[in-house]
Amino acid sequence: MSQPFWKMKSLAEMTRDEWESLCDGCGKCCIVKLEDEDTGILLDTDISCKLLDGSTCRCKDYSNRHASVPDCVVLTPDNITQIPWIPQTCAYRLIAEGRELYDWHPLVSGDPMSVHKAGMSVKDEVLNETEHDGESWEGHIVEWPGEGE
Repeated sequence: MSQPFWKMKSLAEMTRDEWESLCDGCGKCCIVKLEDEDTGILLDTDISCKLLDGSTCRCKDYSNRHASVPDCVVLTPDNITQIPWIPQTCAYRLIAEGRELYDWHPLVSGDPMSVHKAGMSVKDEVLNETEHDGESWEGHIVEWPGEGE
């Protein structure tokens, strides 16, 4: 039996479709992060980017996201290990670090909903930034499943 593409190829060798299929749809990379001024530690919140659909954990306008959100980061094989806020459960990060994908990852399970069923996504747990009052950020600090490891 042949190995899956993510075990046979480096991130740089993957086709665009293979690269895009690595995204498990957890939505964790699309949440607002806060930086503790004293320690520099990044803290996750339950507030999402205005383009994240909180019920599907997918970008509402993925191909044009930079027009609305100019600071949206495009992940590449070159920058994946340089971005400190990439979720610990992220397939891009796991592969870059030579680790295995979790069995709840849709490529492993064969089920596109497995990330949600495993409770590893932000599905239905976030407030869109357009609905946030812009104050009381501290009350929105959370630790997402799989991120405190």
